[in-house]
Amino acid sequence: MNRYGIDIWGKQKFDIKDGKVYVDYKSKPAIINIVKSARKKGLSGPLLIRFPHLIESQIELIYKTFSKVQKDFKYKGSFNAVFPLKVNQYPGFVKNLVKIGKKFNYGLEAGSKAELILAMTYNNEKSPITVNGFKDNEMIILGFLAAKMGQDITLTIEGINELENIVENMNNFEGTVPNIGLRIRLHSSGIGIWAKSGGINSKFGLTSLELITAIDILKKYNILKYFTMIHFHIGSQIEDIAPLKKALREAGNIFAELKKMGAKNLKAINLGGGLAVEYSQNKNNYHRNYSLDEYANDIIYLLQDIAKRKGVEEPDIFIESGRFVSASHAVLVAPVLELFSKEYSETALKLKKTNPPLISELYALYKDMDKKNALEFLHDGIDHMESLLTLFDLSYIDIIDRANTEILVNLIIKKAVDLLKDKNYNELISIQERVQERYLLNFSIFQSLPDSWGLKQNFPVMPLSKLNESNTRSASLWDITCDSDGEVSFDVKNPLFLHDVNLEEEDYFLAFFLVGAYQETMGIAHNLFSHPTELSVEIDEESYNIQNIIRSKNIIEILGNIEYNKNEIKNILFNKINKSDLINKTKKSKVFDILNIFLNDNSYLKTDIIQSNFFEEYENE
Repeated sequence: MNRYGIDIWGKQKFDIKDGKVYVDYKSKPAIINIVKSARKKGLSGPLLIRFPHLIESQIELIYKTFSKVQKDFKYKGSFNAVFPLKVNQYPGFVKNLVKIGKKFNYGLEAGSKAELILAMTYNNEKSPITVNGFKDNEMIILGFLAAKMGQDITLTIEGINELENIVENMNNFEGTVPNIGLRIRLHSSGIGIWAKSGGINSKFGLTSLELITAIDILKKYNILKYFTMIHFHIGSQIEDIAPLKKALREAGNIFAELKKMGAKNLKAINLGGGLAVEYSQNKNNYHRNYSLDEYANDIIYLLQDIAKRKGVEEPDIFIESGRFVSASHAVLVAPVLELFSKEYSETALKLKKTNPPLISELYALYKDMDKKNALEFLHDGIDHMESLLTLFDLSYIDIIDRANTEILVNLIIKKAVDLLKDKNYNELISIQERVQERYLLNFSIFQSLPDSWGLKQNFPVMPLSKLNESNTRSASLWDITCDSDGEVSFDVKNPLFLHDVNLEEEDYFLAFFLVGAYQETMGIAHNLFSHPTELSVEIDEESYNIQNIIRSKNIIEILGNIEYNKNEIKNILFNKINKSDLINKTKKSKVFDILNIFLNDNSYLKTDIIQSNFFEEYENE
């Protein structure tokens, strides 16, 4: 049985039983059963399924791990965490997060005015809010308003002008001032795609000279007492622990130096995000080289050691780690609409009474192949194909001969793969790349997996059923957008094998896991496909319950979102129908009613034929 690496990326979250993927929690429902339940409710197309208990388990894991390490090291500083809203701002996630995070005093981080409004609205009372990113005066004022509302808010300064704006606004709020943080620009940098988040040339943070200037301003206006935190960030998805350790040493020393400059209320170091998620489905290709235990141990050990050597108190620790908290909670499920190589079947052959000799030999290879000769016949078949394609280019064989060549070679390869499936031949994988099956999925990569398209990020993907059956089809995945980039290609280094299915007789669903971080907020409406229908699943000891269904936006809503006037569209279409001489006058209203059905439906493809009384009435009139 192919487990699709579930023991690597889905350990203690998902597992396989009776050929199905199930949620490893309480009553342990099979995801395919949840999908079928959703379809009975009329929810078709791609589905984004949220599992709130996985949000809770990740938050709890972080707090328990740090608590244990704090006790082991007798660390005197506190531990806190905030969720960066840029990772996922959708209400289906945020509202669950805030509810779950209350018992941990888990907070929120905002990077824009809109995100700050969300944090001010939904954050739990007394839970921290941190504000990062560039700020104008309005955003500074929002920070003051949040402080006036009694919220524990820290404005992290990215530039001296922001500090000056705080000074200018103090008199307007009768002595209420938000906590002030300073973002430090480290020499230490990260690695990988997001390495430029750190380093001396990074976009954010104050240089050493600017830090000194900031301290002078804080002293001058008697607000040094509000300076409570320094912040740094060296990148998302830190795969190697070494750069973080280097950055911690630098940040710890800066913390100590600022304390010595008189910042008595400076208590916290905010490490930002970066705690990596393991996306790999292959033991030979891990995406991180450390565990959460090692991460926590290194942070606390290094900060404690620096504090001891520098003679300052051990700092409170803040982390963000939004990807770690959110990635696993969401699963994208897409139905397979079509297999494009289905035409390569024996029944599709159009053999002549007299065929070119090489085609006759191909047919014999296919028929006579067994386990003993499979690899030899496979080589012969591919060699014959090259010769036959050359003959076609030279006009010695016709298009029917070429079609028979393609079908027979495809059949030979599939038969060889099936006969040799228990053998570990790397050559077979490379050959399968040439005859991979194209699975057309009812979703948009650009909308639901933008990192797969833009950053070549691999997301664990597997079928939800048939996992106790042989999967020998090398697979590339196509979405339904009108774009050649809308594809997850077959990769010989990380091959995906799926099942040979008859979609006229059964449904076949693929699930993409760990899609809860960034994919929703970064998704683009390419071809005007909207966010898929989403739902949350609460699981108890007995069963599960589908909640919080948010249907995919319909076409007219999508057009309204990009600033088209919805009424104008309807009026223009209605007038064009009325003016048309090709539509019977008595049927014009029926035509508009039919068109209106489509305007109020989403853009995803339908797998069933639409049955409507409108069509029947239209034909019968």
